[in-house]
Amino acid sequence: MLTVASDVDVLVRFGRALADPIRCRILLALRQAPAYPADLADQLGISRTRLSNHLACLRDCGLVVTAPDGRRTRYELADERLGHALDDLRTAVVAVEAEKTCPDTDSKGCC
Repeated sequence: MLTVASDVDVLVRFGRALADPIRCRILLALRQAPAYPADLADQLGISRTRLSNHLACLRDCGLVVTAPDGRRTRYELADERLGHALDDLRTAVVAVEAEKTCPDTDSKGCC
């Protein structure tokens, strides 16, 4: 059963997806156009197994969906507004000092 996530839950899921560079690359690729897993793996230069694990995470986060296409399964962004959100995040100016990270980097693995 599908449910509507709270605002905080949506941001947490989006953050979890963006926390991994490969998942970011997948989302950016799907922002351009829907794709098949084999094509995505080739485009990103990763194994199909590794891609499958990341696609499962993105599906669980609710950011991508599958669309059956004959015997194949195509992946696409769950909502076209996600593409706009990715564009906005990509072009936002993030001010960080090159030599600094947050104080919790070592203990919490952030930044």
